[in-house]
Amino acid sequence: MNQQRLGKVLREMEAKGLPQMLVSDPAAIFYLTGKWIHPGERMLALYINLKGNNKLFINELFPVQEDLGVEKVWFNDTQDAVEIVSKYVDKESPMGVDKNWPARFLLRLMELKGGSNFVNGSAILDRVRMCKDDQEKDFMREASRLNDLAVEKMIKIVPEEHTEKKMGQILAGIYEELGADGFSFDPIIAYGANAADPHHGPDNSEVKEGDSVIIDIGCAKDSYCADMTRTVFYKHASDKAREVYNIVLEANLKAIAAVKPGARFCDIDAAARDHIEAAGYGKYFTHRTGHSIGIEVHDFGDVSSVNTDKLKPGMIFSIEPGIYLPGEVGVRIEDLVLVTEDGCEVLNNYSKELTIIG
Repeated sequence: MNQQRLGKVLREMEAKGLPQMLVSDPAAIFYLTGKWIHPGERMLALYINLKGNNKLFINELFPVQEDLGVEKVWFNDTQDAVEIVSKYVDKESPMGVDKNWPARFLLRLMELKGGSNFVNGSAILDRVRMCKDDQEKDFMREASRLNDLAVEKMIKIVPEEHTEKKMGQILAGIYEELGADGFSFDPIIAYGANAADPHHGPDNSEVKEGDSVIIDIGCAKDSYCADMTRTVFYKHASDKAREVYNIVLEANLKAIAAVKPGARFCDIDAAARDHIEAAGYGKYFTHRTGHSIGIEVHDFGDVSSVNTDKLKPGMIFSIEPGIYLPGEVGVRIEDLVLVTEDGCEVLNNYSKELTIIG
């Protein structure tokens, strides 16, 4: 167990009067133990307790040999795994449970434990994970460095006129060559009118002269995720496309400039959104300004108008304003930022100047 991270979680549990918690999310278990275990439909649970009686309940199908700093309690497919868990938990005290724990396990534990003294404990771990430690920051910097190199290579091959789908296939090879561990999410490659769909799935469309080309990609490295977007134009850009691009770029820069400890996530969203709205394109900015990122490409927390949480040093999130004109053009520009003691560090360094390829 990573004792520093566990200590942060235990302090939050104590502050909230929660003496025990079951963690089932594989990403959260990795955060605490350094080990990925993907249980499928089988039960996996890490029991943490203010008294130190921690246990990892794990199916014998997953032969984890290394010492994870926590006692392993094994079970097999013929045993009632939840009944085994119930023998270790304090039946009289409140119990935190993971927000993603399947109902079939929770209901069984409620039956065995009695009462309804269960609360969502994920908020504690989610918020602890928002502020990255020094090792996590370095992992995120490296993942973003590799992503910068990948997007540079992708932009250079736009003139080869591959389909969107083929571009995604090429990206897989680029990540492998760079030493990344694969995709952190399915890439979004969108040409022309397709770029006006923020989550367009790459298809057999081919790039045409005058198209905007959105390249929204992310790799994983050392179990941490990168995510960035650049928009370029093929052979030429219309006056309208140039106008839209420059507005989005200014929105991106204004939002980054607003990032500092004590600012609210909604303030960052407003910095980007207000600029786009003032330019007359507000209704074409159809999504939040960003999302938190780390072990998962969408960690807990987002940059939206309804999130009034304050920024703290160590938080990492995306800033990705966009304008999407149906049937015409789409532009999105995305960077990851790390909140520092007095501002922020932008993790992506690839140019954001308006670029025409081919």
